[in-house]
Amino acid sequence: MALPRLPRPLPDPSPLAGEDVARGATGGGRSPPHEFQETFALLLAAHGERRTGSDNEGVAQLAARLRALGLAPAVGFGFVKGAPSISEAVRRLAGRHLLVYPLFLSDGYFTRTLLPRQLSEAGAFAPGRTVRLLPPLGLDPALVDLVLDRARAVARARKWPEARTELVLLAHGSSNNSASRRAAERIAKSIARRNAFARVRPAFLEEAPFLGDAIAGARGPALVIGLFAGEGLHGGDDVPQRVAELGPPDLAFAGNVGAFEALPDVIAAAIRRA
Repeated sequence: MALPRLPRPLPDPSPLAGEDVARGATGGGRSPPHEFQETFALLLAAHGERRTGSDNEGVAQLAARLRALGLAPAVGFGFVKGAPSISEAVRRLAGRHLLVYPLFLSDGYFTRTLLPRQLSEAGAFAPGRTVRLLPPLGLDPALVDLVLDRARAVARARKWPEARTELVLLAHGSSNNSASRRAAERIAKSIARRNAFARVRPAFLEEAPFLGDAIAGARGPALVIGLFAGEGLHGGDDVPQRVAELGPPDLAFAGNVGAFEALPDVIAAAIRRA
């Protein structure tokens, strides 16, 4: 299997800002956290969840499916908030080339600041290792088809005509950072251009328009898809519970993106393109 194309190491890892960049290690006396026994390793980096009873099992299952596809000799996962941490994951993964895939639906603070910082603190940029941080899931053009295919499948199962069904994309949102809003609006506009559903619009948990507002204006059946992956940020039980609380019989929750059956194929394609 051909390995991903990894650019030559750059001299200084400190400017890492979350976009598609590659950085090699500088010196500084820091020794690698382990011997590099493999050529290439893949790290799934996700938000994670620290709440009692949360096991972040969804990401573990996703990593197992990617491992089964033979994408890399070693596939691991770590969380910016949760266990195993990014540091623990880096130290467990052998590989002179480390490819990091951010399992985030937007490109904001976590992918541009916190994740690069945690990778650096974990010693990922050890002498002799090349690290490449890929764009997050939310920037993958294939995400539009992933969401649209799921929405169509649920509409068909419920015998709801697409032309009469509205689609609501529920994201986290934030009053402090516009990344989540921008990502949801971009995906909604891309799906709307396909003219498959009566209306496609975003809604948010932490800012207007809220889910209740979006549903209140629906003129027919409505599907809700959660733009969440990697647990955390309400990506587990919170979203279906909020949909259920709204109660109309012609309202259905179509799942969170992180649990979609075809997600491993989307990630695998991104890895192979790298």
